[in-house]
Amino acid sequence: MTILEAQQQVDAWIKTVGVRYFNELTNTAILMEEVGELARIMARTYGEQSFKQGEKADLADEMADVLWVLMCLANQTGVNLEQALQANFEKKNRRDANRHLDNEKLR
Repeated sequence: MTILEAQQQVDAWIKTVGVRYFNELTNTAILMEEVGELARIMARTYGEQSFKQGEKADLADEMADVLWVLMCLANQTGVNLEQALQANFEKKNRRDANRHLDNEKLR
């Protein structure tokens, strides 16, 4: 599935099963919540924190939750994430063509 197709599927789901979108501010807060849940798993899996007893870790599901809410916000604000990502690649290729290769800190 393309990113655009995913945005369209999210939109169709929201408008049928989800009834309607939460407003943009609410979805921004939900996005922050989902990023926090992802960060918790990352800190426990790859950082120094340990999991609490009975705590489950589904990294893929948390990443998908972040992507879902981001797609909701994109749909609400008229952003085509597929086009935006392509433009972002082009910007990075132009701006950072040698930046990381020339960075002594990365050697």
